[in-house]
Amino acid sequence: MTQVYSSAADALRDVIGDGMTIAVGGFGLSGNPFDLIEAVRDSGASDLTIVSNNMGIDGKGLGLLLENHQVTKVLASYVGENRLFAQQFLSGELEVEFVPQGTLAERLRAGGAGIAGFYTKTGVGTPVADGKELHEFDGHTYLLERGIVADVALVHAYRADRSGNLIYRHSARNFNPNVATAGRVTIVEAEQVVDEALDPNIIVTPGIFVQRLVQATARDKEIEQRTVRPRTAAGV
Repeated sequence: MTQVYSSAADALRDVIGDGMTIAVGGFGLSGNPFDLIEAVRDSGASDLTIVSNNMGIDGKGLGLLLENHQVTKVLASYVGENRLFAQQFLSGELEVEFVPQGTLAERLRAGGAGIAGFYTKTGVGTPVADGKELHEFDGHTYLLERGIVADVALVHAYRADRSGNLIYRHSARNFNPNVATAGRVTIVEAEQVVDEALDPNIIVTPGIFVQRLVQATARDKEIEQRTVRPRTAAGV
């Protein structure tokens, strides 16, 4: 049964520990479980392995855990917006496993579905394939990728009912549904926690995958990069 907690810190208090693997939803700064990330920072847990599409940016999102030197390994597909990440990687403080984005999504999905591994052509003939088992199917070479099961999964949802059923909003959906299924313990922060049961036809993540739920703190939506033109006068 999903339990509803009064704060992110309460939801994490007896779960997070040193040396854990934590899967985290989000893409850039969209759909990040900011409250839960801050609670991990405040917990002081160290030697963490983080599985996420990226590590936020300097001073925001998962970048907070890098600043606090709580992370020793990262599995990610994109890290270009975080200078501290690059510094820690180049200095040897941080071990990094780069994973193609689709492969990362499938590794999380496979882990959540109880699939130990799968073969893919993505990465064959590149450093991604180094040290991995190769196999030929129908004359084509594939490499074996392992499913990911995290000790803890941290997820941001748009709306949740008290049974833990979840829906997401627009691009903030991103990696969150796959992350939600891949944790031994899945903790969700939702912008809205409603008493009435969600319509089964719109549920994305069933509550069976969610162990803990907390109301997300209202905050401005972070934007990683603004790429808009200056406003011009009408008719120009």
